Amino acid sequence: MNNPFLVPAIVIAVFSALLLIYSSTFIVSPARQALVIRFGNPVREVKAPGLYFKLPMAEEVRFFDKRNLELRGVSGEVTLADQKRVNVEAFARYRITNPLQFFRTLRDPESARTQLQAQLSSQLRNGIGSVNFQALLTEARGKLMANIRQALIDESKNLGIEIVDVRIRSADLPPTNQEAVFLQMQTRRQQQAAETRAKGNEDAQTRRAKADREVVVIRAEATRKSEILRGEGDAERNKILGEAYGKDANFFAYYRSLKAYEASLGGDNTTMLLSPDSPFFKYFRQNPGQVTP
Repeated sequence: MNNPFLVPAIVIAVFSALLLIYSSTFIVSPARQALVIRFGNPVREVKAPGLYFKLPMAEEVRFFDKRNLELRGVSGEVTLADQKRVNVEAFARYRITNPLQFFRTLRDPESARTQLQAQLSSQLRNGIGSVNFQALLTEARGKLMANIRQALIDESKNLGIEIVDVRIRSADLPPTNQEAVFLQMQTRRQQQAAETRAKGNEDAQTRRAKADREVVVIRAEATRKSEILRGEGDAERNKILGEAYGKDANFFAYYRSLKAYEASLGGDNTTMLLSPDSPFFKYFRQNPGQVTP
């Protein structure tokens, strides 16, 4: 005999079983971590991804992100050490490393965001307020941000989070101060340029004077060596000529006369007024092939 309540009973039983399974299990993804809370008190952390069980109705699960979270919108006016005012906008990145401690101190990400913004704003005022405006435009800015990050880490170390990075998005002068500050910066740069140019001219004059002295020394040394070589060459020439004269005096006299003819009669318009019986024409009056002293 068919029972009319059998099918509804089976459906209700299956639905109840599925509901029981659903309410007693939870899944943790690789990008998240979980905290199991029993009657308002945290009892265990779950950081590894996978499928886990909990007591239905008695336990609930809070999920927290493992990834880096960004803290935005921290801005305000800060007075620097040189009494200039700047509008600073900064942001920070953090991640939750201890869900149990995070839950006990901050409860949820919204409360964490509010408290971290206040801490970051305070550290920015303390850190940036201790330097001048020039430090925000140079490499010293990196060291300044590292100091602010370390101070924020020390202040938030009991919150169950880790400060990953702190950055200044913008540091702008108020419109009323921009023109005066830019004029002051321009004047300072012009002074530095003038000092650099003067130093360059001084160095150039020093190098030019040194080069001129070296040129004089080099030329004097070259002249000295050339005179020595010329003297040695003349001595060697005279020696050779003396040896040649000693071997054949007639030929040497004939050779010197030819050189005299070449030097005197080498031009195209040479005019000479000499007596026909001048010794200069001695070799012109002799027969070819005859050489006499």
